[in-house]
Amino acid sequence: MSEKAPQKFTDLLSGKLSAKLPAKLAERAERGPVVAVVKLHGVITSTPSPMSRPTISTQTVETALTRAFGHDRLSGVVLSVNSPGGAPTQSALVADRIRELAAEKDVPVLAYCEDVAASGGYWLACAADEVYAHPTSIVGSVGVVSASFGLTGLMEKLGVERRVHTAGEHKVRLDPFFPEKEEDVQWLRGLQGELHEQFRDWVRKRRGSKLNGTDDDLFSGEVWSGAKAAELGLVDGVGSLREIVKEKFPDAHLHTVEPRKPLLARLGMSSSVRLGGSPADAVLSTVEALEHRAMWNRFGL
Repeated sequence: MSEKAPQKFTDLLSGKLSAKLPAKLAERAERGPVVAVVKLHGVITSTPSPMSRPTISTQTVETALTRAFGHDRLSGVVLSVNSPGGAPTQSALVADRIRELAAEKDVPVLAYCEDVAASGGYWLACAADEVYAHPTSIVGSVGVVSASFGLTGLMEKLGVERRVHTAGEHKVRLDPFFPEKEEDVQWLRGLQGELHEQFRDWVRKRRGSKLNGTDDDLFSGEVWSGAKAAELGLVDGVGSLREIVKEKFPDAHLHTVEPRKPLLARLGMSSSVRLGGSPADAVLSTVEALEHRAMWNRFGL
């Protein structure tokens, strides 16, 4: 080893080589506090899609959330919400995880509603200490919806006989291949009512005295523009994300954290391509695309 090698090692330890860092890295190292922006975009579902469209679940956003809350110069976290809703359990689990991390790191959390924060999307937004939106955003839809099809007539026309054998008289409630029963509809409405009450309790808990309206108005499943949502107390104000962050954290710079992209997106494939290429794959791809498209179309997007 040459005599100069030990000196180079000493320089490295003493930080004398920091001047040789690229300009952008050195500038970033000198910056002050950070606000982490977590993108919560897509339909909320417990079955993450391998397609290029994003989804929200505890599985898909956990890494992004831990990275966002784990920044060493963290001043706050912003949830960038763009979701038409979806599975209530996943909405609650993700929101609970956000509150857990916020308490652990002792940092404020803001939510920003982009195009739409409706139903489960608004549930996620309420995990924040303060909620903001653009005046044109679509916000609200505090309600519960279930949808299906009745295929009994089609089965008869096709001459197809459905054969189902169960242990337990209620195992095939609301099966689309059987005629609908009023008692099953009443059971579903009871379940929806229970979930709706949990949703209302969550919004009341998180928004509290900020709410400005009757329960019949606020929790009817209606949606409003961001401007109207501010009047109703569903959000704290309107503006652009950068405007709001600059006002709340004037000395901080933004650091965006995104959940990991779906498999096909990482492979550079479009959402119209599905691995395998079989007819069954094509059908699954089409059904999945229609379901996601229908969720967004409810809000004109």
